[in-house]
Order: sequence, then C-alpha cells, then structure tokens
Amino acid sequence: MAYGKKSYLEHTAVRVKDIHWHIRFFREALGMPVRQVQGSEEDPVQVWTVGGVQLVSDKSFDGPEGRMVHLGIMTEDLEAALEAVYSFEGVTELPQGHNWFALPDGLEIELMQAPQ
Repeated sequence: MAYGKKSYLEHTAVRVKDIHWHIRFFREALGMPVRQVQGSEEDPVQVWTVGGVQLVSDKSFDGPEGRMVHLGIMTEDLEAALEAVYSFEGVTELPQGHNWFALPDGLEIELMQAPQ
C-alpha cells in the first residue's frame, strides 16, 4: 500500500557524552539555540535545538560522539502512514509505542502527526 500524503524530517537525535559542549557549539557556532529541555538546565537529559537537532545526554556512552539515536519524522496522516509502515516486512515496533519502529538495518524512527 503506497502512502499518498507527505512527510518531512522534524529532528535527528544524536547521543553525546558532553551535552553542554554540544549545546554551546550549536548555539554559538551555528546559531541554533535550545528550544526545549528535558530535565534541568544544569543536567539536561536531552535538548532540542531550533533547526532540528536533538541532543541525548549519555555520559557513559562508549561509541563515538554524535551516534545517531533516531529520526523524528512528521507526517500528514499518522494512522495511514503507520499502516503503510507496518506493511513492510521486517519493520518492528519499539517499546516507546506504535509510532516508534525499527527498520531491518536497525535505523529507529519516531513518526509523529504533523500539525494541521
């Protein structure tokens, strides 16, 4: 079943060890200030910048800085898009909910209803 509506990338989430360094970099070097914080300002769990970057704090992360966590995609008709998504073999639902899924290669996607 082909999905006939449009979708767009709303944010890309990346895992970082030093979230404060990254907040400063995106704000000062690229002019992308923080628009939302989860947790306290002093020790944020994650932040979202203007421009679509989500920084996820993981002080014990052993991989390289900037390891992608997931893509956040907005779509015009969430239910129809999810029906199309789950018609593909190998797509698996994630514990976060029906609108979170993984592709066979491990890419994780959060699908969200775009504002009308």
